[in-house]
Amino acid sequence: MPDPNPAVSGRGFARLRQAGVQVASGLLEDEAQPLNDAFAKYIRYHLPLVTLKAGMTLDGKIAPPPEELADTPALGSAGPTGGWITSEQARAHVQQLRHQHDAILVGVGTIIADNPLLTDRTGLTRRRPLLRVIMDSHLRLPLDSRVAQTAKDDVLVFCSFAEEKKKQQLVQHGIQVEQFASAGIDGRPDLEAICRRLAEREITSVMIEGGALVNWTALASGVADKIFFYYAPRILAGTGSVPFAAGPGFRRMSEAAHLKSFRLHRFGEDFAVEGYLRDPYLD
Repeated sequence: MPDPNPAVSGRGFARLRQAGVQVASGLLEDEAQPLNDAFAKYIRYHLPLVTLKAGMTLDGKIAPPPEELADTPALGSAGPTGGWITSEQARAHVQQLRHQHDAILVGVGTIIADNPLLTDRTGLTRRRPLLRVIMDSHLRLPLDSRVAQTAKDDVLVFCSFAEEKKKQQLVQHGIQVEQFASAGIDGRPDLEAICRRLAEREITSVMIEGGALVNWTALASGVADKIFFYYAPRILAGTGSVPFAAGPGFRRMSEAAHLKSFRLHRFGEDFAVEGYLRDPYLD
């Protein structure tokens, strides 16, 4: 495939041909492009490729009814009432996805509800440490959480309102804190601004493993480029169970997020849908 960087695309082919090397382009290009998605998005738009990942039941629930109103845990969490949603095979594949990304992003509600580590546990060599990013408008991140206790300058918290004492406590734990203006009436940090800031740090790919409110924010703001949704053959039903995305939702079918170029995967009894909301190669 040609280089997705429009500033240099084709030059490499030309130099090889000038040197007497035969060059064939387009062979297995469809298979090659996904390997370069993050680079293509970053080099063309100076923004990271954002993948929205979730695990849910067949009826689109990511957790049983919560005990209290809070952002809900993502795939792999035991949830407030306990029990995994997806299979061990699917959860193992999540680690492969984490390994492919520069950063993982969640809301602080997921940390409070599930206390995850948010680490790459594949054991494979990485080009850079996985950056653990947390949207935390009021700096509610517990100091005794596993993320805080294991932070080694690989945890970045974006907040809207920062109490200096709590900020300094987090910094002393090896956590980076950056304050952003809020977007919307809920006071959450601006997700678009966060993506721009991550790009300035040369983060080329971000996987969102948030709860229902973060998922909706990613869709509504238009920052999500891809989705990877895992489905388990279970049905929770009921209005109290937590849906994949909260918020007002899209009001018309014509406004709904439209998935393109999707593929299906099997993980034991589970399956997953992978697809694009935005093609990183197109303007």
